[in-house]
Amino acid sequence: MDYALQRPDKGYREKLKWLMFLRVLFSTLLLGSTIVLQVGDSPPPAAPPLRLLYGLIAGIFILSILYALMLSRVKRHTLFAYVQILIDTVIVTVILFVTGSLPSVFSFLYLVVIIYSSILLPIRATIVIAAVCSIQFGIVVDLEYYGLISPFGLQENLQVSGYPWNQVLYKILVTMTACFAVAFLSSFLSEQVRRTRTELHYMEDQVKRVEKMAAVGELAAGLAHEIKNPLASLSGSIQMLREDVRFDPDHDRLMQIILREADRLSSLVNNFLLYARPPASKEEAIELDTSLVDTVELFEKDATKNGRIAVTKTIQPGIWVSMDPVHLRQILWNLLLNAAEAIDDQGVINIEMYEEKGPYACIKVTDNGCGMTTEQLKSIFAPFFTTKPHGTGLGLSIVHNILEAYGSRLSVESETARGTTFTLQFRQIDPLGVLPT
Repeated sequence: MDYALQRPDKGYREKLKWLMFLRVLFSTLLLGSTIVLQVGDSPPPAAPPLRLLYGLIAGIFILSILYALMLSRVKRHTLFAYVQILIDTVIVTVILFVTGSLPSVFSFLYLVVIIYSSILLPIRATIVIAAVCSIQFGIVVDLEYYGLISPFGLQENLQVSGYPWNQVLYKILVTMTACFAVAFLSSFLSEQVRRTRTELHYMEDQVKRVEKMAAVGELAAGLAHEIKNPLASLSGSIQMLREDVRFDPDHDRLMQIILREADRLSSLVNNFLLYARPPASKEEAIELDTSLVDTVELFEKDATKNGRIAVTKTIQPGIWVSMDPVHLRQILWNLLLNAAEAIDDQGVINIEMYEEKGPYACIKVTDNGCGMTTEQLKSIFAPFFTTKPHGTGLGLSIVHNILEAYGSRLSVESETARGTTFTLQFRQIDPLGVLPT
């Protein structure tokens, strides 16, 4: 689950609210206009077809009130949308039955139901709704054609039984074709809208992250630089005192603590300066699989692993990128180390490298560690944010900053107690410097 896209629940609830409102408005206008027309014609106001129309309007209002009351309590909004849409197909079928199924002007309501189902449901579910509409329409027309049911108050020459069979079959086939065509087209357009919205959300988060990093970097880089020089002087002075002063176990232990903490503080300052002001890059064409394999081999020998983590690799050869080799190794090492620290006991890190359309090269680093919550995912690239007791919170910030300088991307998916996947996306090049087509 992409951390930048954890926003669908609220949007989905808003869509359901609009659906309920428009259902009442649309149905009331259409059915109300039908009642007005029929009252001005031959049937009396209490005729059976009008009573059924009154009942439909009342039923729609009652259903809408029930939907509104249930919306705040229902957690499975997709299932709730399924139920509403299926009930809507039944309501449309009843409307068609009352107004004469074959000559009725309201057969287009099936298409309206299919269109808003494509907005709320995935494409397979929309196809199912289209099939349900087609089946209901076919059943009602067939039952009327064979005289098993008859609409109230409809003139005999307008009933389905009064039409030739080929015209009835033609209308059924046209309606079914229209339902499925609209289902495919509207689902395709809705999917495009969803993808565009997803990309926009991702880009918004990227821009906010870059702005935050720029502001923090400009403010604190100078301060970090000023801290570095006195810190070096302090550390050097303690080392000289340690050599000149008569040995005392307690004093020596205190000096070791000072030196250790000074080294840790110096490392933190260096990391922050690397984050705020990355060194100038020396780009060159790199064969990605070779650099990746070398870094993984070093990682497998690293003492932090202690033989408790298995590393699996699926690597596609022949992929080239333009980058500073030092930066690439630093990025890969940080991600591998982050994956190892997320695994408490025995675990597996899976590394996958492949070519993607665009043209892009992707590296996925997946661990089966502790994972992260949605709130943690929103902040992992923020400087000084860490979930580790001894972490500085700058590793992923540095990785992200370096990738931004190369126009590359880093995304993450995670699930608590299941693991985390980091995906690196590089722009692929030809070894001669020509982008592949």
